[in-house]
Amino acid sequence: MALVLYNDLTRKKEPFVPIREGHVTFYSCGPTVYDYFHIGNARPFIVFDVFRRYLEFRGYEVTFVQNFTDIDDKMINRANRDGITVQQLAEKTIADYYEDADALGIKRASFNPRATEYIPKIIALIQRIIDNGHAYVVDGTVYFDVKSFPAYGKLSHQNIDDLQSGARIEVDDVKHSPLDFVLWKPQKPGEPAWESPWGLGRPGWHIECSAMSSDLLGDTIDIHSGGIDLIFPHHENEIAQSEAASGKEFVHYWLHNEYILINAEKMSKSLGNFMTARAAREKFPPLAIRMFLLSAHYRSPVNFAPEGLEQAAAAVERLRNCWSDLQFAKSSRLGTDDEAGAALVKAVEEARAKFIEAMDDDFNTAAAMGVIFEAVTEVNKYLKENATVAPAAVAAAEKFFTDMDEVMGIFGIEQDKKNENGDEAAQIEALIAERNAARKAKDWGRSDAIRDELAAKGIILEDTPQGTKWKKKI
Repeated sequence: MALVLYNDLTRKKEPFVPIREGHVTFYSCGPTVYDYFHIGNARPFIVFDVFRRYLEFRGYEVTFVQNFTDIDDKMINRANRDGITVQQLAEKTIADYYEDADALGIKRASFNPRATEYIPKIIALIQRIIDNGHAYVVDGTVYFDVKSFPAYGKLSHQNIDDLQSGARIEVDDVKHSPLDFVLWKPQKPGEPAWESPWGLGRPGWHIECSAMSSDLLGDTIDIHSGGIDLIFPHHENEIAQSEAASGKEFVHYWLHNEYILINAEKMSKSLGNFMTARAAREKFPPLAIRMFLLSAHYRSPVNFAPEGLEQAAAAVERLRNCWSDLQFAKSSRLGTDDEAGAALVKAVEEARAKFIEAMDDDFNTAAAMGVIFEAVTEVNKYLKENATVAPAAVAAAEKFFTDMDEVMGIFGIEQDKKNENGDEAAQIEALIAERNAARKAKDWGRSDAIRDELAAKGIILEDTPQGTKWKKKI
């Protein structure tokens, strides 16, 4: 089965055919960097990270762009409140973003452009839109002329007349239409500003993404993603201004994730019903947060509740226990290839095919997760029922789990490799050997002290008939 994606532009599933064979251009809207991002924001960051990882797993070269909006009203207001510059606020918040994103296993993008780095290119893009007859200037403000773009509304599937009838009409509005949106706004006292042909000012929010995506990915890109709340007006406006400037289709596949809900309401800072990713990490393991956000299809809403995160933590523990048991069996009871091992190899191969089938069906992470746990059950059963383990079976299971971690990022294998090195592992093994010697000599005080020392470092020990296993807490 070929990869199919649900395209919000056409409202149907379509086979994925990239513009250039073997390569995918992928733009995903990033955060406005005025505060920690919350769990609702974390969902698109994590699910589209997995989509990018899966495309790479399937052999595509992916250029993945996630922007930082580092100039807007929220940033100006927060910087003024905190008594710092907008740039200082951006530097701090971007550093905070990377800290939380890294902890949640979100891979760094190919490019993380900042809006303020693109001011000259934003100005040039706006001028092109004006020259093409799709924008006008009023007292230093540049507006996009929505009625000049007949296709406006094609992503949100609303026509201009319906949109206009529902728009708020302001008294003494200088705009040609209530739907016209700002491309460039003049400076207010005390605000950051840049020189432009229309006077000192700064860009509107929507034009920033068009400038960054076109510069880094080209006029037409394969995939654009974001939360469902961005369909209108942000992504609708991106389409209008980008296509008005280039005359080309802006995006082939539009993907949007559904909301995270609390008591049937969207999680948002404006409603005050949110938890930051930083606060969530203090209460739950990062892998559990990631697991929780991948446990439902991205186009389905997720209800945020502590019970769900606790279940996700237990699920992650099951994955890590299986991986740890596999590694221990490999080191302590490796035998020869046999019929039971061949059966496990076959089961793992079937799981891989089922995983690909699930993910090829519009990135169905929920179904894919089910396949992974079916494989875990098979591996656990094999390890329990066989005194020795077949090299081929161990290799097949290892490859499957490492590939699943590479795509889903839920086993913690990738992070363990980053966090551990040979010296640390050797030190842990040496302490375990010393503890085992103390136990043999019935020196229970020293044995307990070593266990406590390792526990303080997040190392969990398990004594088995084959020896002592260890793993790191998630």
